[in-house]
Amino acid sequence: MPLRPSILKVIAYFDLFSFPISQEEIRRFLDREVQESQLAATLEALVAERCLFRLEGFYALRDDMSRLVGRRIKGGRHADQLLLIADKISRRLYQFPYVRGIGISGSLSKHYADEDADIDYFIITRRNRLWIARTLMHLFKKWTYIRGRQHWYCMNYFVDEEALEIEEKNIFTATEMITLLPVCGNGGLVRFFDANNWVSSFMPHYKHRIAIAPPNPPAGFWKRTLEHLLDNRAGDKLDDIFRRLTTKRWEKKERRGALDGKGYRMSLKTGKHCSRPNPEMLQKRILEQYERKLSELELD
Repeated sequence: MPLRPSILKVIAYFDLFSFPISQEEIRRFLDREVQESQLAATLEALVAERCLFRLEGFYALRDDMSRLVGRRIKGGRHADQLLLIADKISRRLYQFPYVRGIGISGSLSKHYADEDADIDYFIITRRNRLWIARTLMHLFKKWTYIRGRQHWYCMNYFVDEEALEIEEKNIFTATEMITLLPVCGNGGLVRFFDANNWVSSFMPHYKHRIAIAPPNPPAGFWKRTLEHLLDNRAGDKLDDIFRRLTTKRWEKKERRGALDGKGYRMSLKTGKHCSRPNPEMLQKRILEQYERKLSELELD
């Protein structure tokens, strides 16, 4: 099959975010594995034909490279700063009861951060204890508003060890999976990546992903004690109570059309084994925009 459509599909996806990407990044997100020389030659031809534009090693669909690349480089510098902060915070969050793995997701996992960027965390918990872990972590987050640091603690995606496979399988979730940065919890994270090998059907480079985090920090006294005290039926009931309370609270938010800090509708899926943004919101919107972009490029 021709390589050109595959390359254009990758760049079209990131064009939705005004995000120029490098040759190595293009190779990472391709729907096939290719020789570096073949990829370089095809990119050279696409640039010569003005199907793509290049500046400082970055490629994009738009002839606005000075602005796009400048934005990307500036966002990369800010990401360097936030990644150091995210690493420290992740190790702090790992000390909450029942947390078994933490990864960095969102734009930061792609080494980019706007001035007002959030730090998004993907969190794995012990089986049937997700809602205890999530509730304690979000109670802690309330204190971060006092110092205006709440954007450093966006714990917006939780799964437990019972449901490691991501339900939605598409270009959006595949991209998030291949860029997820492991920070703490090698056992939970490795099992999570293995449970989602379906990503390889979208991006074969997934098998070369980073799946191992640095050594886990030792579990503290509070974490070990609470896990021991709630390792019983009372813990089961408490987890269910927290889930029901959170579901009711979010249903009220959705009914009144609550918006987040960036002006988007807020919605949360609250299952027994997961707590995650409703894919009908951001994910669906991105996929629809992507399909329109492919249609414009006659690649659908």
